[in-house]
This record gives sequence, structure tokens and C-alpha cells, in this order.
Amino acid sequence: MQTRRISSAGLLARAPLARLLLLAALSVPLGACSLFNKDDPVAPDEPPEKLYNEGIFLLDKRKDFKDAAKKFEEVERQHPYSEWARKSLIMVAYAKYEAREYEDSISAARRFVTLHPGSPDAAYAQFLIGSAYFDQIPDITRDQGRTEKAIAALDEVSRKYPDSEYAQNAKRKIEIARDQLAGKEMETGRYYLNRKDFTGAINRFKIVVTQFQTTRHVEEALMRLTEAYMALGVATEAQTAAAVLGHNFPDSRWYSDAYRLVKAGGFEPTENKGSWISRAFANIKSPFASSKS
Repeated sequence: MQTRRISSAGLLARAPLARLLLLAALSVPLGACSLFNKDDPVAPDEPPEKLYNEGIFLLDKRKDFKDAAKKFEEVERQHPYSEWARKSLIMVAYAKYEAREYEDSISAARRFVTLHPGSPDAAYAQFLIGSAYFDQIPDITRDQGRTEKAIAALDEVSRKYPDSEYAQNAKRKIEIARDQLAGKEMETGRYYLNRKDFTGAINRFKIVVTQFQTTRHVEEALMRLTEAYMALGVATEAQTAAAVLGHNFPDSRWYSDAYRLVKAGGFEPTENKGSWISRAFANIKSPFASSKS
């Protein structure tokens, strides 16, 4: 079972853009004579509202995110201490994100959070940081450093801005990212299992059961623990893994496999309440567990 590369399509809220675009209402409207040639150099003394409006036009009408970012950056460069600079910085972060220039987006969003922590848009800037890392999550065969960074950044959203419109979206992305980390542990555990390094495999599956219990991988992890413990001749732990799997996920296909493994060894799935497996499920229940449990 291999986890596919994650796409964030549909997960990034578009509402913030609509709200941010309202900032343009404070500026001077662009008339027909104000249309510009994007190849022309930007004049060093252009009014900030003109630069900002040109950035909005490129962003909203032309979907030219890279050139829009340049306009917003020019506001910052020419008018660094103005209110327009603050507005432009969050727009730089957004435009860079849409252009998939993720590192630049993260950098701009971090600067915004640092410079304007009390701004109503600070939550969105933090959300952009997490989303930029989230969109770069690789498949489970590769290092998951960006996955961990995505979780950390998104956790900041739900922790610091729990009442913001981005908190629930951040939590959903965290669950997806955690599932990815669990998938990585499962892949490594299966590798050890195939090499008959049963202790190494158990250590990996244990991480899934104890740290990523609410992910979809926990069922297979319990079955693999049953398999590894049976191979080592540790029947009581194998019985417990199978019993816990059957109790929490009675309809799981993985329970059928675990049950057959235990029965083939002459045992029945029996839970040892003193086992680490049983203790791991004592106070935490996976949302994937059956209502019959």
C-alpha cells in the first residue's frame, strides 16, 4: 500500500483573497489611461496606490502571479513605511504561493507575521506558510522533513488563531500530513519485515500505533505487529495486537489476516491489559474505529 503524493487542491481557502482584494477599494481606481506595459521599468516615484492597484489587476484579472508579486514588492521597496507596504507584503506572500514559488512565499509570510503579529491577516500569513510546506510534501519514499514543517506551521494556526477562519482548514491539512508520516513509518516497517528484521519492524509499527493512532494506517500496523510478534514467538503480544485490532476494527480486512495468523499458531486473539499495545488504546480511540467497538 503506497501513499500517493498529496495535492492541496480545494484545501486552500479562497475567501481570504476576496477579502484582501477589498483593500484595493481604498486606493485610486485605475482608469483606461492607467493601463501599463508590464515590460516597462517601474518608475521610482510611482504612488503606492497605483502600484498596488496594478498588482491587484495582474493578480485578479490576468492571473499573472509573478508580475503581480513584482508590483507588490515595488510598493515595499519604494514606500517601506507606508500602510500600503503592509498590505502589499501579504499580497506578495499570496502571489508567490499561487506562482508556486513556495520558499519566497514562506519568506514573505514569515516577515508579515514577524512585523505585524497583531494584524487581522497574521492568521492567513501563518496559514500560507503551512500551506506552502504542505504543497511540497513528497511521496512516502522520500524524506518527510517538509511534512513535519507543514504540521508545525499549521499547528501554529490552530494554536495561535483558534477562532480564525483558517483553523479548521489547518487541522484538516495536519491530519493529512500526519497520515503521510504514518505512511512513511509503515513503508520502513514493511521493509524490515521483508528482511526478517522483526525487532526493527516492530519499532516502526509501534510508532504508528502510539503516535499516529488516528490515521488510516493503524489497522495495518496492528496486523503487522501480530505478524512480527508471531515470527518472534512472542505469542502474548501477537494475541494482544490481534485482539485490539478486532475490538476496535472488527470489520477490517486486516483483522481477518491477524486472526488467521494467531489461529495458525494455535492461539486465540486475547488482550493482555498490561501490554503496551493495550495501554496505547486505553484512552485514545481512532475515529476510524467501528461503532460496534
